[in-house]
Parts: sequence; C-alpha cells; structure tokens
Amino acid sequence: MNAFSELAPVMTGLSKARGLPNEHYVSKQVFEEEKRSVLFANWSGIGFGKDIPLPGDAKPIDFLGMPLLMVCDRDGLINVFQNTCRHRGMILVDEPTRITGAIRCRYHSWCYALSGELRATPHVGGPGHNTHEDINRAELGLFRIRSYVWHDVVFVNISGDAPDFEEDKSDLMARWAEFEQPLHHAGDGSSLKLAVKSNWKLAVENYCESYHLPWIHPGLNSYSRLEDHYNIEKPDAYSGQGTLVYRQLKAEDGSVFPDFTGLGDKWNEGAEYIAVYPNVLLGVHRDHFFAIVLEPVDLENTIEHIELYYPQDVAASPDHDGLRAANATQWKSVFEEDIIVVEGMQKGRHGTLFDGGRFSPAMDGPTHNFHHWVASQVDKARAA
Repeated sequence: MNAFSELAPVMTGLSKARGLPNEHYVSKQVFEEEKRSVLFANWSGIGFGKDIPLPGDAKPIDFLGMPLLMVCDRDGLINVFQNTCRHRGMILVDEPTRITGAIRCRYHSWCYALSGELRATPHVGGPGHNTHEDINRAELGLFRIRSYVWHDVVFVNISGDAPDFEEDKSDLMARWAEFEQPLHHAGDGSSLKLAVKSNWKLAVENYCESYHLPWIHPGLNSYSRLEDHYNIEKPDAYSGQGTLVYRQLKAEDGSVFPDFTGLGDKWNEGAEYIAVYPNVLLGVHRDHFFAIVLEPVDLENTIEHIELYYPQDVAASPDHDGLRAANATQWKSVFEEDIIVVEGMQKGRHGTLFDGGRFSPAMDGPTHNFHHWVASQVDKARAA
C-alpha cells in the first residue's frame, strides 16, 4: 500500500472521513516522516520546568534521537539547546545535574554560559593560547532551540518554522485564561510514568474522546456519565472533551483541596481534558491540574510522563499530603485502564485489511480533528 496516496479520505468531513492509514502506526518510513513534519515542525512537549527549578539545573532530553538540553539560567529562565559542543560535537550533559559554573565539554573543555554563549576555548590557539583569530566565540554559542514554558510544560519547535507559541496556541490560552496562575508540583508522589506499547498518536486519540468511558472507565462513568460530557474541537489546533459533573476528591474528614482563585461558576462542577497538538495532554479542574507529555520512544513504544499540580504549595498544606497521594493513585488507575485499548489498537493496526476505520459523527469529532491535523501537516510537508 502506498502511504503517500491515502490522506485525502482523512481530510474530508467527519461523517465521510476515514482515519489515518495503517502506515502511520506501523511504517518506519512514515514514522520518520511524521517526526519531521508533525513533531519537529510544531510545538512539541519535551519536559517540565519543575525538573530544573533552580539556576544551574540542567536536564538532558533525547527527543526522537535529537539531543536536547534544558537549562535554568542565572535569571531563572529556562533555555533549551542542542546538547552538542560546537567544537567536535561531543554531548555536553548526559544526566540531570546542577551546574555551578559553566557548561563544560569534557573532551576539550570548551565552556558555555547557562545562556548558551561560548565563554572559554582552552589552548585553541596552541598550548597556553586560549584564543585564535579565526575562532570567533560570538558565533559559536550553543544552538538554541525555540522554547516556551506553559503550565510548566516545556515546549520546543525544532524546525524553527512554527508561528510564535502565543500566536499558535492563542485560542486555547484564552479559553483557559482563568488558570494562568502559579502551579505547585507535589513532589515525587505526584509524578507518574507509564510505558505503553503503542504509537504515540493512539494515546492522543484515546485521550481526547469520552466515547469509551462506559466500557473502559466504569468507576469514573458511574458518576460522570457519557451524557455528562461534551466534545471540544478547534480545527488545526486542539481537541478534547469536558465534563459537567466533576466531583472533588474528599478526605475522610470531608476536606478538599483549595480552589484556584477567581474561577468562574463553570468550574464549580466542570473540568476539561484537551490534547494540545501534537503530544501534550492537559487536564484542568477547580482544585488541581495535570499535564502529560507523550514521549515517542519509537514507532510502537511511547512513555507517558504525567505530573500533577495544585494551587497551594505543598509546604503550606502538609495536611493535604494524604489527599494528594489519593489523587495520584486515582489518576494512575484511570490512565492505566486506557493502556489495554491503546495497545490493542496498535496490535490491530497490523491488520492489513484495516482501512483507517470510520468515525461516529456524534462522538468522534475530537479524534477526527486530530487525524485531520496530522494528515494536513504531513500533506503540507510532502507538497513543499
């Protein structure tokens, strides 16, 4: 089957459309194509600011084979660089660390500021000569990767060609403007990691629809029924689902988490779960927030990095430690329930007769929205 001739049925209207062809889940060639046209060409999530909170903190990231380095500079700003020395291409940092001085290459000790500038080139002009007329340090700083931190997720645009983040995500940022307030991570117990044997896109597809709730999440569905949900669709940007009956978790004494400040009545019993294309999944509630970065390890393996956040600093609310642990356990259970279907869809995509499937015109709008966006990104790159 020729993957290059199968996208038109995906980009038609929902009631007639088919899903992405099998090749987009099982072909190494198409995976490499999507890496460039979908993940590198847009604002993809690679990590979290909470992992590098202090000046000098650095964390290396392997993003689809691209060596990246997240660094908190002296001003507390997060920078992302290619994790490669400009001299001979040596990896600069190979494990999370706190840099007290400069970023130093172990090979020949070229040194870089936390803001990326090349600061030292020992013996570059010969023994004892640390400069050379042909080596212009100003031109040899680390390769900076466009980055933006939103809700603690570190987004990058590898190609450098995407619109500015605030322009690209303006609609969603406006939709959730009430949640533009400090987020407090709750420590190791609020960090979850799940390994899933599937293509990364299937995790997005499953997340952004509520159609599967009655069968896959019976506990959740017992009080948040299918009819209590609504679809969220912004063409070419994001999609997901919301609930009208969010129920706050309560401790045995009846206490709950404090709310984010200044929220409208919509959020008293409402919550929303949105896939920010391509690979970030976010959830907002009156009393907590979560972010999931999908790490596409390879064609058929994905790691879900899940972080939970609250309106109140952990140190200021030790009485909620048990409630935070219970919340993490509850979400972990929900996310684990999805694994069987996401992995099952991956296995099913090896069925050569599968034609991309059909969408429910009433229930699958968010999923089709994502398929349409992926297909349009690939099609645009093919036409270039």
